[in-house]
Amino acid sequence: MSVEGVYVAGMGLACALGNDLSSSVAALARGGVQPTPVAVSESVQWPVYKLPPQDGSWTERLERIVRNVAAQAGEGAGRSCPLFVASSSLDIGHMEREVQDLRLGGDLQDFAGLVARALDWQGPVFTVSTACTSALNAVLAGCDLIRSGEADEALVIGAELGNRFTVAGFGAMQLLSPESAQPFGAGRSGLVLGEAVAALRLSSRPARWRIAGGSNVVDGRNPSGTEAGAVIAMCHEALAQSGLGTQDIDLIKVQAAGSPVNDAIEAQALKQVFDALPPLVSLKSLIGHTLGASGAAELALLVACIEAGAWPLAGYAIDDELGIALSTQAPARLRNMLLNVVGFGGGHASLVLQDCTA
Repeated sequence: MSVEGVYVAGMGLACALGNDLSSSVAALARGGVQPTPVAVSESVQWPVYKLPPQDGSWTERLERIVRNVAAQAGEGAGRSCPLFVASSSLDIGHMEREVQDLRLGGDLQDFAGLVARALDWQGPVFTVSTACTSALNAVLAGCDLIRSGEADEALVIGAELGNRFTVAGFGAMQLLSPESAQPFGAGRSGLVLGEAVAALRLSSRPARWRIAGGSNVVDGRNPSGTEAGAVIAMCHEALAQSGLGTQDIDLIKVQAAGSPVNDAIEAQALKQVFDALPPLVSLKSLIGHTLGASGAAELALLVACIEAGAWPLAGYAIDDELGIALSTQAPARLRNMLLNVVGFGGGHASLVLQDCTA
């Protein structure tokens, strides 16, 4: 039997701001934290928004953080529902530090197996690794299972833990800022990576936050950047699945990571979708670009900010030439939010999140 509604019944987050949602929101309200330099060679280092330090090996750290964020999201129906593990770097850090497999080989499901064992998971386990759109695509896959009646609940874990390989790769492509991330900023010079582990518990049972629809559009013409046509298509498809028009969207969580080119493409594409742009919000200047975890991490952090009455502020000058602005406060009306994520390989994903109490 199919069901109509899918809801976010619980959320958890560990990121550079803190080990849980409440401490993350508190740190955000204080102005955030500074990234930490990560050395990729003797003479090269890049800033990264790292998780708070913890003792133990890479695997022990992963297990501890995963259990923490899953507990924040609540038990729900238990550990027999589908588990979606979303990541871009997967277990590269484990291979760097513990296995010493410099080929960075292994099975695609190995990382999900580590996460499942940490949670003593009894249900089916899926890996979603579609670069930066991984977590959002995992949410969409979980929603499909619930809407089809194949599951009452699903748990999505988005995880990106530190490794030098990812930092070195982005640095070699000249995509990183040597100082700070400034999404849509006048002085933006590249993105800053971030670590995060987030949990979203999806359910068919009504809750405050409803996933009204979403989309995933792949356009590989620009495999390492944003494609305007795909941004336009993903927004229209997400709205169509939600049964909403552009005038119904009260807030857009943008992808903007600080890229001089990609930020401009996204801004121009959004202005083609919306006659009048809704308020915009960005989170990457506070937690960095958490790659495959970003869809879950940014959703959880944004919802926690809304519930706590806090608001993420940019703290830098916005580029006037883009013709946009980041909102300095929560919109007076906030019912329907569009959350956008863009990733390598031409992935463009969008989600409509609805506040059922508004």
